[in-house]
Parts: sequence; structure tokens; C-alpha cells
Amino acid sequence: MTKSQSSGATHGRTDGEAAPPRTMRAAVLDGPGPVTNLRVREVAVPQPPPGWVRVRVKAFGMNRSELHTRLGLAEGVTFPRVLGIEATGTVDLDPDGVLAHGTQVVAMMGGMGRTFDGGYAQYTVVPRHNVIAFHSDLPWAALGAVPETLQTAYGCLTVGLDLQPGQTLLIRGGTSALGLAAATLATSEGATVLATTRSHSRLDELAGHGVDHPLFDDGDVAA
Repeated sequence: MTKSQSSGATHGRTDGEAAPPRTMRAAVLDGPGPVTNLRVREVAVPQPPPGWVRVRVKAFGMNRSELHTRLGLAEGVTFPRVLGIEATGTVDLDPDGVLAHGTQVVAMMGGMGRTFDGGYAQYTVVPRHNVIAFHSDLPWAALGAVPETLQTAYGCLTVGLDLQPGQTLLIRGGTSALGLAAATLATSEGATVLATTRSHSRLDELAGHGVDHPLFDDGDVAA
């Protein structure tokens, strides 16, 4: 995905395009507690202020972060709140005209689903600096799984490890979504990658994702 911007009409919508509905479905958490506190209900479609963008959500990832929020473990959350720290979709409205209507975008973090409503909805409004525009022909179900997983893997390898070409990386739990993303990024940067799995049947899967040394994890990693 590449970060980009495209110009559009003043309100990100051209004449003749249908306006969004006045209401939408969203998963709203009324307060910390059991899962029954999280309910799908009809709410008003949010309006973006200057500097914010309304995204028509096509898919969103589900993260452990939302579990923490639902249990009351996240800081700074006010209720009721639409959960979801990420979303993938298209620009529905940019009041500043920076991003054109229909632009494919992802949005994540920066307070989504905590200090303001997040991606568990048909529409979400987020600060423009939280939005990354891209173009892809992948199905929305696949794109929805990418943002937070890729961001986490990239952050671990760069900010966390400062991985350099020619170095060797060991990934435990290599067949997880995060493990596969880390392996792909690390091999593309010229690192030698070892990745483990607790299933002999998945060793070929690791090799197929470019892992140099797929390893069966019997608990004795040091050996």
C-alpha cells in the first residue's frame, strides 16, 4: 500500500452521486463488562468536521485491543462507544476536498474505537492524518485483515528490532497472521528468516511464504 492524496470536489462528492443514508448499523459498547454490553443498533451517520474524513467501511479487523476496551482495561475511553481500532473502505466525504470520493483507504489507531468511534460500523469518521490511501484489486475481506497486522509487524521489525539486510530473524508462531506478515517483510528487506510451527504439516506453508528455514517447534528452541 502506498500513502497518497488525490484531489476531489469540495465535499469529496460529485453531482449525481447518491448521498449516504441518515442512519447506519454499528456495534456500540454501552460500558465495560460482559459481551452483552456490545450491541448492534441503528445510529446516525456521523458528519466529519474540517480535518476529518468519513469512510464507508467495507471491512474491518478484529483485535485484542477491542477485548481490552470491552473489559474496561483501556485508558481514556468514554461510553457509549463504537469499537474498532481499524477500518478499510472508501472515502465517502472529505469536507476539505483533499481525498476524492471513492478513494480506497485504510484507517487505524490514533484513538479509533477509544476516544472517538471506530470501525465496527457502516461509516466511520476519522482524522485525515489517520487515513492511508491506496489502490488494490484484492477483495475487501482480504484488505480488511491487512492494516493493523502489517503495521504491527513492520513496527516490530523496524522500530523494535532495527532489522538490517543480511541479519537473521527467528519468528516463533510463524504461521500466525503476524508471523507470516513479519516473514514477508523481513525477506523483502534481505534478512534470513527462520520461522517455527508446532505442526509438521505446516512446514511447507512457511517455505511457500519465503521462509528460509522452516522449523518444527517442540519447545526446545535453544537447540
